[in-house]
Amino acid sequence: MKRRDFSIQLAQLAGAGFALAAAGTVQAQAQKPVEGTQYIKLAQPLPASMLPPPGKIDVSEFFWYECPHCNVFEPLLDAWSKRLPADVAFRRVPVGFTARHQVGQKLYYALEELGALETAHRKIFAAIHTQGQRLTSENDAVALATAAGVDKAKFLDAFRSFQVNTKAAKARQLADAYKVDGVPLLGIAGRYFTSASLAGSHEKALQVADYLIQASRKG
Repeated sequence: MKRRDFSIQLAQLAGAGFALAAAGTVQAQAQKPVEGTQYIKLAQPLPASMLPPPGKIDVSEFFWYECPHCNVFEPLLDAWSKRLPADVAFRRVPVGFTARHQVGQKLYYALEELGALETAHRKIFAAIHTQGQRLTSENDAVALATAAGVDKAKFLDAFRSFQVNTKAAKARQLADAYKVDGVPLLGIAGRYFTSASLAGSHEKALQVADYLIQASRKG
């Protein structure tokens, strides 16, 4: 190969390499979630009193038991949440937009008070979305809880307790601070939120959440 031809080929290879690198950069930029499109940054971050202790990154999933999208999202979210690193504090937060939503809030926190969430949470979703049961009143909540294996008297005591009412009130304050207007929605680090409607799908919402967790970790 002549020297001139060799130089030309080197230049061509270098150009091709630059083009590939540039294409990779463009692709990476395209895959990076876009603020205002796939997630929203809050104008006012949450106060420290609403967040986990320093060193922990908040991930709050806002949901409603009667929401069909929340029902579909739940198994994906459950699997994802179990893989979160130790510096992430994950919590589910039932919303209380209306009196009907607040029945679901109190159901959730009553189950939590009784240590029954692990066994009952998915059963509640299934009863509503597979079996057609309702959750609009205290009686509905009792029926769902007892069907999930919870003692009726203990459940009623918890459902009506000061502790559960306090937790429900704090959940409404948290939802207001995260500007929640629909569910399911993921609040991240007291500064961001994303959802399937923003990200494009439930799976993509979790990918955006992963990105925001990493961004929050870097400060």
